[in-house]
Amino acid sequence: MTTDTLPDAVREPLPLADVDLTDLDRFTDGVTPWRMFHTLRHADPVHWQPEEAPNSGFWAVTRHQDIVRVDRDAETFTSTRFVNLEEVDDDQIKKRASILELDGVRHRALRSMIQRQFGASVISGYTDFLRGLTARTLDAALAKGRFDFVEDVSADFPINVLARLLDVPPEDNRKLIDWGNRIIGHTDPDYADVLLHSEESERYRDLPFRSPASLEVFEYGRELARQRRGGDGTDLISRLVNTTPRDGVPLSPQDFDNYFLLLVVAGNETTRHTISHSMLALIQHPEQLARLQEDPSLIPVAVEEFLRWASPVYHFRRTATRDVELGGKQVREGDKVVMWFASGNRDEDVFGNPYGFDVTRRDNDHITFGKGSPHLCLGNLLARTEIRIMFEELIPRLADIRLAGEVPRVRSNFVNGIKKLPVEVTLA
Repeated sequence: MTTDTLPDAVREPLPLADVDLTDLDRFTDGVTPWRMFHTLRHADPVHWQPEEAPNSGFWAVTRHQDIVRVDRDAETFTSTRFVNLEEVDDDQIKKRASILELDGVRHRALRSMIQRQFGASVISGYTDFLRGLTARTLDAALAKGRFDFVEDVSADFPINVLARLLDVPPEDNRKLIDWGNRIIGHTDPDYADVLLHSEESERYRDLPFRSPASLEVFEYGRELARQRRGGDGTDLISRLVNTTPRDGVPLSPQDFDNYFLLLVVAGNETTRHTISHSMLALIQHPEQLARLQEDPSLIPVAVEEFLRWASPVYHFRRTATRDVELGGKQVREGDKVVMWFASGNRDEDVFGNPYGFDVTRRDNDHITFGKGSPHLCLGNLLARTEIRIMFEELIPRLADIRLAGEVPRVRSNFVNGIKKLPVEVTLA
């Protein structure tokens, strides 16, 4: 896929009847998802998408304004029935719910336990560490001349940041990356121990993402908790085990397990895929890379375009708590309502030339992290800082960078991920 033909490919008519957001194989070519989103925004922006049993179907919300409305209104569109497409019973909810599957007072209480660690004053103190880490990552990768950008840069860099936040040794990085791949990639045969929709996955129905890798994450986190409990550390684990939430209800062992797993997964995957997509876009738009080489002061602006363009999470789900009208459709209490953030980030009513990759785009109202939502990504400032510093350090080093092979994508309609990005570089 080349980006100069992407708008034409997207706008090639795709009949509404051919749209199927549940067909994971359609999310592996880098074009079909955008064609489906384009059709839905124009033909049926709140679209009923049937699903195979045992799931019951969902409303696909694809316009920016409707996504923002759903995301902001937790009373009408709750997270407590789970935020992915899998339909779970009450027993599974009790065992698997993380902070993502909470609303209201309890959600705010659990966020507040570590919210300060992701605030501006703390993140600004990481700048020197991040620059040093970036330099080491790039020194090792660029010296090879030809390498997999995902493995050597996109995955390596954020996992080292996560290791710092968790205060775990860098030699554990490969385990953390592997766990993230196996859990988030639970629908991709290259990653999954057990594919989500297989019969075997029923054995793991009470685990997050039905992934047996969750058990390994739990065991690792519990040992960290044992070591940090009662101490005076400031790392995320110490905060979780030594702080009582504002609502006065302590974290249960199960609460800790699920919170820790979320940190391991979310702390790596989205930043990793954003960096990969951004590098691919710069390769495919060399004139945009040249703009940043000529004027590095544009990089903070470019970061917002990177986030819009990458849209590393395709969707999150809510469940209607009452009958409600949405986009001209009657949504019933109990219906699944799925916000397709990636589609909203290409909405022509919000973004001029939405299929154009423009590092100078100033009016960039993307919804990658959620917009005005109580579930706004807790680590959004850290992610922005990581991405900015990565490209501030990388771009001046490059005389040329080009693709050196195929770019396979994760087989998933949840994470918009790149598995490999083979590149060849010439240094400045």
